[in-house]
Amino acid sequence: MAGKRWFKRNEGAREKIFLATKFANYVDPETGKRSVRNEPDYIRQQCDRSLQRLGTDYIDLYYMHRADKNQPIEITVKVMKELQDAGKVKYLGLSEVSADTIRRACKVAHIDAVQMEYSPFSMEVEQEGVLDACRELGVAIVAYSPLGRGFLTGSIRSPKDFEEGDFRAMSPRFSEENFHKNLELVDTLKKIADRKDCAVGALVLAWLMNSDPLVFPIPGTTRPKNFDENMGSLKVKISKEEDQEIRKAIENAEVAGSRYPEAMAGALMVDTVPLDQYNGPHKNVMN
Repeated sequence: MAGKRWFKRNEGAREKIFLATKFANYVDPETGKRSVRNEPDYIRQQCDRSLQRLGTDYIDLYYMHRADKNQPIEITVKVMKELQDAGKVKYLGLSEVSADTIRRACKVAHIDAVQMEYSPFSMEVEQEGVLDACRELGVAIVAYSPLGRGFLTGSIRSPKDFEEGDFRAMSPRFSEENFHKNLELVDTLKKIADRKDCAVGALVLAWLMNSDPLVFPIPGTTRPKNFDENMGSLKVKISKEEDQEIRKAIENAEVAGSRYPEAMAGALMVDTVPLDQYNGPHKNVMN
């Protein structure tokens, strides 16, 4: 409800803000169990609840946070398109889906943005054809965790730097076994950043933005110093030679450990069941 109170206190501010929110990640209030929900009625319900909580008549960008692989993406996007046609949503977004899923989705309605993890540590967007598909279809890539969850800032040097309860402590990439192996890429990028007299985080963000006009990194930060460094990336220019040097460093690095724990890996780069093979409860949505 904080958003609703803020908009109420700041009359006229809503039109100046690009507001994005999501549906799909569900936590059972009784058991705490997490699941992915893409059912049509659930999507409609969550959109209305978001509008009510935020105190607004529309959402600028509405994301499907995760895809249910057992429901065709066509069904999910058709319902999202209904919300768009009703004026509740302006733009449609997906997250952590495969190139094929993006192409199938765009046959139902234009997808404006796909949120994917994308950084020198996570190059699946390029390796698995997602960037190519987005270029073909005019879909923006919103790159989350562009700094490798803080790893690429150079400020984290040991698993002991994580506070108790930090999600990163559960990630194989940050385990005691893998951590110091992955520091090699961080240190290589820092040498390039030092040569350019910029923060390594600013270098990485500038490199991502330089990779394609469709790529929009969204670094998170809780400290003013980090915010200033991130904004400094707008002043960092990456030459063709520097791009090649950074890419060579990434290619030569052996990134150790997956980006999510095994239990969560099934929700990444999802391919959903083909529509012509689906006989589930929501098949009539496409009629």
